[in-house]
Amino acid sequence: QVQLVESGGDLVRPGGSLRLSCAASGFAFSIYAMSWYRQAPGKERELVAVIASRGTTNYTDSVKGRFTIFRDNAKKTVYLQMNSLKPDDTAVYYCNAKYMAEFWGQGTQVSVSS
Repeated sequence: QVQLVESGGDLVRPGGSLRLSCAASGFAFSIYAMSWYRQAPGKERELVAVIASRGTTNYTDSVKGRFTIFRDNAKKTVYLQMNSLKPDDTAVYYCNAKYMAEFWGQGTQVSVSS
């Protein structure tokens, strides 16, 4: 059974940091590209960051220099380190795995507010 379980979402003040985790099971994690998406209220889901199976990364412009995606294939986990958080980063963050198939996690809420 395929599972992607996100954790780490929280309420944080502007300028703060959070680390999201996504634990995977039920598929060959190491060969899948892993991504983080987010969806804010009233907005479409957007790609935030992606890490290829070999480690190449890419980010949406609004998070470059603030967010870092990385993976631990031994733990079958992908992370999103988020620094210098802004209110505009408030959203539900979803983990995504894509290769021969595509899987989604259930999401974790990140709220940035003073």
